[in-house]
Amino acid sequence: MVVESPASDKLRNVGSKAGKQNVKLYYKKDMKAKKLIRNLLIIMILISNISCDQISKNIVRQKIEYNTQINIISKYLILTKVENTGAFLGLGESIPRPIYILLMIVLPLIVIGYALYYLMKRNNVSKLLIIGISFAVGGGLGNILDRILYGSVTDFLYFDFVLFHTGIVNIADISVTIGFFMIMIEFYINRRELISPAANNG
Repeated sequence: MVVESPASDKLRNVGSKAGKQNVKLYYKKDMKAKKLIRNLLIIMILISNISCDQISKNIVRQKIEYNTQINIISKYLILTKVENTGAFLGLGESIPRPIYILLMIVLPLIVIGYALYYLMKRNNVSKLLIIGISFAVGGGLGNILDRILYGSVTDFLYFDFVLFHTGIVNIADISVTIGFFMIMIEFYINRRELISPAANNG
């Protein structure tokens, strides 16, 4: 029978503590790396959305006359140019300027700021929700930038999907719409996951 000395117990405890510390350190480094990659992905999506939106609007402003109609795909996709001083699809065009600044610039920036804070700080956000919120934020920033610089938003795309058609929109509006549907899909998936265990237990 082998009897271990107190010194052996101390060495084992030290080794065990060192092992736990190494695991914690590795976990922290791994989480930081994942968070860095996620934040870079968010920034890339934002830059891509805003760049595509602003470049397309600048081209339209320079090359296309107001209310021109250019059929890209027959009557199903039409290129034109209008200035929208309101929100999505021209809502709120006739409101006074101070209220316009509050509703169309300040409040959206607050919402966007909170959305970005949520994305950057939370660790358990799904990839679908990250991409969806990033698309919505990127599109929102694109239109807010127009309102700040020009006092209006340039819209230039009209879609006819036979069963329904859009108003005249821009790339930022499309980004917001894509982001919205991604967020709704994520909520639907989470709702199904919450309902399924409850149904099985019942």
